[in-house]
Amino acid sequence: MKHSILIAALLCLLMGAFARAETYQLVTEEWAPYNYRENEHITGMATEVVRAIMALTGDHFEIRMRPSMRASRVLQTQPRTIMYSMFRTPERESLFKWVGPIAEESIYPYQLAAAAQPIHTLEQLLHAPRITTRHAGLVPTMLASMGFDNLDMIATESRQLYRMLLAGRTEVIIGDTDAGVAYYSRQLGIAPGTLKRVPIELYRSSLYIAFSRDSDDDLVASWARALEHLRDTGELARIQSHYR
Repeated sequence: MKHSILIAALLCLLMGAFARAETYQLVTEEWAPYNYRENEHITGMATEVVRAIMALTGDHFEIRMRPSMRASRVLQTQPRTIMYSMFRTPERESLFKWVGPIAEESIYPYQLAAAAQPIHTLEQLLHAPRITTRHAGLVPTMLASMGFDNLDMIATESRQLYRMLLAGRTEVIIGDTDAGVAYYSRQLGIAPGTLKRVPIELYRSSLYIAFSRDSDDDLVASWARALEHLRDTGELARIQSHYR
């Protein structure tokens, strides 16, 4: 009898875990080095953290890569959805449940080190001939709210920003953190010293995992505990160090 009860209990646990895995979707966007596709495999610093969390919680949610705006729309409109990695902003605070932070990051403008007109101040940046950023998302929205009317929002992905800057088709690019700039510089073979960070911190915030509001509180809590375990054991710092 005891043996039968034990088997039944184990089956219930397995069926519960399977049901939860079937009813949650996990999405992300292409934003290196935090989440990106490499050789048809989704990887990156935040991806490694999310997979390490699931290894601790026993969840097996499939990660799906979506275009930035579509991923955000899925999170806001579809039930039982998880998205990473997102900046936690005051405007987004009440829209989702949050687990994090995964990392704290800043966004700076970049220009060529050999630029004829180096930029040092916000006033100079506001009057630059052209600033190129991605066509949608937090960064262009934030820049527009700051009064920038010199934005060229045509890039659909980050590599375009660097190619346009190197080709002389723009004076300034804004879109990635320092870690992202380092990643794309390696990917595109940009020699060290070619790009220069403009000393104006335009944005600083922490990256989080966001859960749709209908997500089970127990699930959110279990992910939060797992992340704290990764932090306490030094595993989070180890993962972060691979992408710096």
